Amino acid sequence: MKVYFLGTGTSQGIPVIGSNHPVCKSTDFKDKRLRVSVWISWENYSFIIDCGPDFRQQMLSSNCQKVNGILFTHEHSDHTAGIDDIRPFNFKQGEIPIYAHQRVIHNLKKRFDYVFETVNKYPGSPSVKTIEVINDQPFAIGNKTAVPINVMHGNLQVFGYRIDDFAYLTDVKTIEKTEIAKLQNLKVLVVNALREERHDTHFNLKEALDFITLLQPEKAYLTHISHIMGYHEEVQKNLPANVFLAYDNLEIKI
Repeated sequence: MKVYFLGTGTSQGIPVIGSNHPVCKSTDFKDKRLRVSVWISWENYSFIIDCGPDFRQQMLSSNCQKVNGILFTHEHSDHTAGIDDIRPFNFKQGEIPIYAHQRVIHNLKKRFDYVFETVNKYPGSPSVKTIEVINDQPFAIGNKTAVPINVMHGNLQVFGYRIDDFAYLTDVKTIEKTEIAKLQNLKVLVVNALREERHDTHFNLKEALDFITLLQPEKAYLTHISHIMGYHEEVQKNLPANVFLAYDNLEIKI
């Protein structure tokens, strides 16, 4: 299974519009971060986790040719606002399944009502099939099983996903022991680490590292990274040997 990091930044991305922060001025490509998303592929299957406002650019950069489905973590715009740009895949493949919490599906229907129109639907609009994700109910994606992981983003429920020995968690601040139990014996864990300073709704770096220590995956990759975290190369030097700061267009194999 291949995991391709389409984006590793926060809701503003890096560089931030109008910012003079040194990281936003960096010439290192690893310091330039689109909104957070991953592309997971194996055999003839291809799935995306989250579809943010940089989706079109990410699909072109990664040369992704097919999307069998999109798994949504939650409804915030940096994770959903690119849904209109699935249209080229619709034209080639037809309807695209989307997997999400019922609340998220309802939110998408309000914000992108034309996508879900059943009467007089505009023929060029995106076409999706909604599949509700329910906690404690694993579901099939291709010939694999996705296990939803229930976490909290402040007061907002968010889903992470485990597929085989890989788990992807973003926008996490707290997680119950029952959910932690679903994350044992991982080969690769991807988890958010916003910055060094504390944040009300995201793991900071210490919280993410403590979480990694608790789970003991073979390798861990940090994502959803703010410019305030610092330069990629400087942060990486101070991480444990099995922990890596992810960056856009990084591809790993599991």
